[in-house]
Amino acid sequence: MGSTSAQNPEINGSARVGRRDLIKRSAALGLISVPTMSFLSACASGGGSDNGDKAKEGEKTAKNPLGVNDTAQMEFVLFDGGFGKEYAEDAVKIYEKNFPEVKVKFSATQKIQSTLQPRFNQGNPPDLIDNSGAEQMDMGVLASKNQLTDLTPLLDAPSYDDPDKKVRDTLRPGIVEMGQLDGDPVWIMYYAYTVYGVWYSQKALDSLDEQYPETWDQMLAVCEKAKKKGMAGWTYAGKYPYYLPFSLYPMIGKVGGVEVLDAIDNLEPNAWKHPAVKACFDAYYELYKKGYVLKGTPGLDHIQSQTAWAQGKALFIPNGSWVENESANVIPKDFDLAVSAPTGIDSSDKLPFGTIWASGGEPFIVPAKAKNPVGGMEQLRIMLSEASSKNFTSKVKSLTAYNGGTDGITLTPGLKSGVAALDKAGENVVNPRMQDWYVQLQKEKIGVSGLGEMMAGRLTPAEAIKKIQAFADETAKDSSIKHYKHQ
Repeated sequence: MGSTSAQNPEINGSARVGRRDLIKRSAALGLISVPTMSFLSACASGGGSDNGDKAKEGEKTAKNPLGVNDTAQMEFVLFDGGFGKEYAEDAVKIYEKNFPEVKVKFSATQKIQSTLQPRFNQGNPPDLIDNSGAEQMDMGVLASKNQLTDLTPLLDAPSYDDPDKKVRDTLRPGIVEMGQLDGDPVWIMYYAYTVYGVWYSQKALDSLDEQYPETWDQMLAVCEKAKKKGMAGWTYAGKYPYYLPFSLYPMIGKVGGVEVLDAIDNLEPNAWKHPAVKACFDAYYELYKKGYVLKGTPGLDHIQSQTAWAQGKALFIPNGSWVENESANVIPKDFDLAVSAPTGIDSSDKLPFGTIWASGGEPFIVPAKAKNPVGGMEQLRIMLSEASSKNFTSKVKSLTAYNGGTDGITLTPGLKSGVAALDKAGENVVNPRMQDWYVQLQKEKIGVSGLGEMMAGRLTPAEAIKKIQAFADETAKDSSIKHYKHQ
């Protein structure tokens, strides 16, 4: 996947009104892109030798405002996921053109944690990391162990295109705040912009003579109609069931209000026992009970489930907007890819239909012990230029954190649908922080041990809720874990 992330993510320090306000301003811009997945536990013990061989600072000039050492090697490790690596390789070429004596050491891997955790522990990490994918390192742990570089110098540097504008002034609303975990330092630069929701083929839905369902009764009726035509209503990444929250979390927010999601993020006692959570768990469990989930789904990974869905074996799949690029080789040309905000329960829901989850994705970090952290930040400054942003959007069918960069680009069906979904959402865009505040809790416990077991029929909704609440309570009481709260 893209960032399953993961990559995702929005503001820690922003109040509910601020969060909605910033998205309202964003919605007019059009948006889309990734997520994410994660683990990491011991990654940042802070051990290892201190880097005595950090690159010396170069001369700061108008063309080199960060003071990059123009002879020091820079190492860049990218997550090799749904967005591919070409966009990053293109940005690396610009870095090397600007600093001709430098050869960037560039690599891409899906095994971010297992590849890089030993290097963090040894005090020899790369200069720039796209910390995404199933092995994403826990950013909360990294920051709390002083393993990350504060990116404020990058944000306050002149932008790549206009020296009169700071980099921070060229970004979509909310991106800077999303990179903050606790206070002013900005530890993460979310490069992509992701729309999460329920993805489907408009052609398939039209073949059923149906519109996207707004209430759960309508959802069940559509799934029944699909079943009679030999198509499952739903599939999902059964091996990675933390994909389910991409549609389930905003549904909970729609049914019970944003305050329910905030309480869950804040690890408040009994947050998971809210009636809205129960209603939504019961609804999803009904998909399993009525046989509307594609047979064998619990054994499928994200690629296999997306392939089955693209082949018309299932109508709906919860995912992030990276799916358009990640599944490009299996999605038929006439598929007419579309995304919708999650279906609600009924008219008693707190928020209107259209409430969706959208936020920054694809989290880039510069390690504190990197040999050339200034080089890592300069690479990000290049990537946040209009040209690099356009290149990314053209090649991977997603938007970036850069506020613009779509002029002259023909929007693909998924991208166009995501823009329309955000426009429909208006102020009603939610951004659960669980997946970037508490990675292990979100992925392994809530996802695999809770939702995964429920959707495979091995737990009832009540049992799943009880189990997940216990996991959340355990995390809240664990003093070794850094805790965050919506302000």
